[in-house]
Amino acid sequence: MGQAILSTPTMTSPKGLTIKRVMIGLLWMKSWQPQDVVMFGALLYSLGCLCATLLYFLSTLRLEHLALIYFGGLSSSFLYTGGIGLKYVALGDVVILITFGPLAVMFAHAVQVGYLSMLPLVYAVPLALNTEAILHSNNTRDMDSDKQAGIVTLAILIGPTLSYILYNLLLFVPYVLFCILATRYSISMALPLLTLPMAFPLEKQFRSRCYAKIPQKTAKLNLLMGLFYVFGIILASPGSLPLL
Repeated sequence: MGQAILSTPTMTSPKGLTIKRVMIGLLWMKSWQPQDVVMFGALLYSLGCLCATLLYFLSTLRLEHLALIYFGGLSSSFLYTGGIGLKYVALGDVVILITFGPLAVMFAHAVQVGYLSMLPLVYAVPLALNTEAILHSNNTRDMDSDKQAGIVTLAILIGPTLSYILYNLLLFVPYVLFCILATRYSISMALPLLTLPMAFPLEKQFRSRCYAKIPQKTAKLNLLMGLFYVFGIILASPGSLPLL
């Protein structure tokens, strides 16, 4: 819950045209003043800190470790569109790849088991790549409007052709990893492959430069892939998966 709360202010900054589209959905087609958005973000950050405080009492994780990861994620969430605005200087992809992948998984694992470990990061890679595909497709769709707003993203820097190649890598490399896990360790890890038929139409649309609905469809794919991934891990025989 805390991670979900912290991720929301990332998308509620009043800066940029991409955020304007998100705000339209959030505000039911009504207009908020910039100060309203700031207050909303402050409220969400406060709720996130409350969740972190509760975790301190519920988890055996050392306070300094909990604070390090939590406030690292909080800072990344804010700096994505606030402050220096990493999204607007072509660093948004790096922030999302780290924060909404490995960092989130490490935090969730640590508060449950009570200690820090690098092992869960291995299993965060497939979903981290797919999550980055959502952001990259969104930035590719908004290249023209971002240029007009003076925003610099990775999609703008590398252009449509390389953006297409990068999107395919982010989209299909997770399936390669699932195949390796399924053939070498546990057949249950093939469950995420059930979502593969959803990926090919996305590749075709991206190649045709029909970007309008790709971010939403990629997000739906990410949700289903994540669910099947969790089921695959749960159904795997004890000790069959490495590092678990």
